[in-house]
Amino acid sequence: MNKTIQTVESAASGSAFLIEDIYPLIDGGRFAVKRIAGDRVEVWADIYRDGDATISAALIWRGEQEREWRREIMIHHGDDRWSGAFVPTEPGQYAYAIEAWTDEFATWRHGLERKQLSGGDVTLDAIEGAGLLTKAHGARQDAAAVIVRQCENYLGSGDVAPLLATELGEAMAESQARPDLTRSPNFPLIIDRDRARFGAWYQMMPRSQSQVSGHHGTLRDCIARVPDIAAMGFDVLYFTPIHPIGHTRRKGRNNAAVATEAEPGSPYAIGTTEGGHDALHPELGTIEDFRALVATCLEYGLELALDFAVQCSPDHPWLTQHPEWFKWRPDRSVRTADGPYSDIVIPDFASVDRIGLWNAFRDAMLFWIDHGVTIFAIDNHDTAPLPFWEWLIRDIRLRHPEVILFSKTFARPKLMKGLAKLGFAQSFSYFPWRTAKGELEQYLGELTRYPERDFYRPNLFVNTPDLLPYHLQSGEAWMFKSRAALAATLSGNYGLYSGFELLEHEAVPGHEEYQDSEKYQIRQRDWDKAGNIKPYITELNRIRNDNAALQQTTHLRFLGIEDGETIAFVKEAADPANTVVAAIALSRHAREFWLPLGDLAIDVGGERRHVTTIENLMTGEQSRIEWGGIRLRIDPDRDPALMFRCLA
Repeated sequence: MNKTIQTVESAASGSAFLIEDIYPLIDGGRFAVKRIAGDRVEVWADIYRDGDATISAALIWRGEQEREWRREIMIHHGDDRWSGAFVPTEPGQYAYAIEAWTDEFATWRHGLERKQLSGGDVTLDAIEGAGLLTKAHGARQDAAAVIVRQCENYLGSGDVAPLLATELGEAMAESQARPDLTRSPNFPLIIDRDRARFGAWYQMMPRSQSQVSGHHGTLRDCIARVPDIAAMGFDVLYFTPIHPIGHTRRKGRNNAAVATEAEPGSPYAIGTTEGGHDALHPELGTIEDFRALVATCLEYGLELALDFAVQCSPDHPWLTQHPEWFKWRPDRSVRTADGPYSDIVIPDFASVDRIGLWNAFRDAMLFWIDHGVTIFAIDNHDTAPLPFWEWLIRDIRLRHPEVILFSKTFARPKLMKGLAKLGFAQSFSYFPWRTAKGELEQYLGELTRYPERDFYRPNLFVNTPDLLPYHLQSGEAWMFKSRAALAATLSGNYGLYSGFELLEHEAVPGHEEYQDSEKYQIRQRDWDKAGNIKPYITELNRIRNDNAALQQTTHLRFLGIEDGETIAFVKEAADPANTVVAAIALSRHAREFWLPLGDLAIDVGGERRHVTTIENLMTGEQSRIEWGGIRLRIDPDRDPALMFRCLA
């Protein structure tokens, strides 16, 4: 049996310190913690050694491609618990670590002061302290001057007082040798721009934007819709795939196995002889039209997001250019996906030329980045291995740290969390299937606790082209408003798929799918159709933009109310000057309930004060809090959500 034997030499040369229980840390540092540029990154750790020597510690950090470390002194809070903080101002990949060492001069000073208090002779101790001054090195000019001056004062007078001066202790803290310096491993950190934390997404099918019945929409038609989408307060305009659509095994209306010649097929069957992932569908327009769309979005304060699906149609150019990238059957036909996805071919990510395949997908993404796209929603992750995603995210971020990648997949919970750990800036969620109060509280509680809150940013979509949840299939306006309000207030990021604002709810019987889905056909709509809830969505987005508390997900706390069909919660901004309380109905009947707010405090000029008044964010009406709370009435047919700003 082999054993590793530690020798006395190796033991004696080991680290003097233990650095433990570091926060934040994901899986021991295997995966990166995520933060936003300009935010304070706070790090805590237990740091200790034997004996009663005085310890110093520093938090060090740098950009991954930088050579020099920056340092921030850590503060001791008692019981060997330390903290430090730094503020990265630019998106990118970073690393941080902790250093600890014995402050020999401070240890000497502490011992001498104790001896003085007990009346002991400190003559020899003073000589030892002066000797430590001679070992100082690398001090800044001002610190070196202090060390020399205080040493001369001691030598000239024989009085120990100059050695105990506070300014000398500060100068020696940065100048003395650190022979027992111990450093933790380096830990990864991802810094994203603010859009990763906060944004309202509007998803649409570009080919359905024409106002002429039966006509294929163009990018110019999409440009015409931008002002309306911006007026509703959305931040991100999100397109389904815009590439040429294959003809082989093309799907027809409602995913029929055979399409007619006039049917457009699913945009997720990417690629024809006209091009693949770096090409535009010809009927949408030209690359110049695409550039004009990006420019128009920016003019109206929108960013354009593209679906990026790592799959092909059987007609994709890669099948003839690189047959080794695909799996082939004994009859020399390409292996397609099963059942409802038979118009899709999944590349072989483990092929003999997987490097070429991986680079091809990366290069396709870089093509769209070069044309102004900075957000991508990644579809169907299960078609590619986890190492591919980790590599792709890292490669793209090193080149373009401003790019945001949204993990759009719905899969097993641990797989979704695993993908988030690999570096996706945002992730899809189980929100569409969480409807009861207990389910919502449990699920959002899970996503906002440690460690999930440090790597998983949920984007709460209320519907998608693939998903019409059962609770929306009645078409009741109050339910559409309730779900939109929940998504918009519980999370910093939320989204909806076009048609939601028109209360579209026709479903395939027994399924959570749209009847006559525009995934397989072109549709035209009256975007101002009577009964739409566009004004309500506009107000939700206005309230989000006006309140920093709603622009993040982490600082969320549910309030205990007796009504089991009303959910209530409080959100507080990182800067605690803005605090919002919301109560949202989960069923249609009107009801009254008591909202407890007695323990709620907000920051006023750096002082925590109890909330005395709440202001309705829809109406502006203010109400006083009495007896530790307030009695409220909610009528979902009028408005299923009550939202208040807290005042003191």
